[in-house]
Amino acid sequence: MPQVFFVIGPAGSGKSSVSKLLAEHYGAAYIDKDTATKRFTELLLTINGSDPNERDNNEFYQQAILPLEYASILDLTSDNLSIGRSVVLDAPFGKFFADPDYLINARREHHWPEAELIVVHVRTDGEAVRERLVARGYERDEWKLNNWEQFWTASQANACEWKGARHVDLDNSGDAVDVELPDIAFGADVPPSDQPA
Repeated sequence: MPQVFFVIGPAGSGKSSVSKLLAEHYGAAYIDKDTATKRFTELLLTINGSDPNERDNNEFYQQAILPLEYASILDLTSDNLSIGRSVVLDAPFGKFFADPDYLINARREHHWPEAELIVVHVRTDGEAVRERLVARGYERDEWKLNNWEQFWTASQANACEWKGARHVDLDNSGDAVDVELPDIAFGADVPPSDQPA
């Protein structure tokens, strides 16, 4: 059965590095939301008269563009699953954490075949995240750094409530990370009532 890895964590936690390692280790397709959607997102923001790099506090982006970004990568996931290919999704997904049925609804709405869903929580301490954001120098991170306490507090309070998947913690605070995930096979079973039909 193919697997879908949802690699989640705040900006700067190392989601992309972990996602690429997982894709390589498990022979999965790697789908990065920014790579898949950045060009049309920046164009739509520019046409709307918005800063093409502003996401966090742009209502037009949050309401009109963000849902299209996620629908696009979930459709790409469907394409890969239909040929038996596992997928690693490198995207924040934070806007959807509070909806317990998000994964159950997503697999139905995007017509996914049977697959094991695995949510990989990338854990990193706050100072390491801040240093990584500074080091990478992305314009879209300026608001986060200028409003650090607000950003970090909100990211830690935003717990993922998703049902219908296995949840695995992965510590990425150090220089190296072990992506061999034994909990995929043996840990934190999802109760049958939470498993999608």
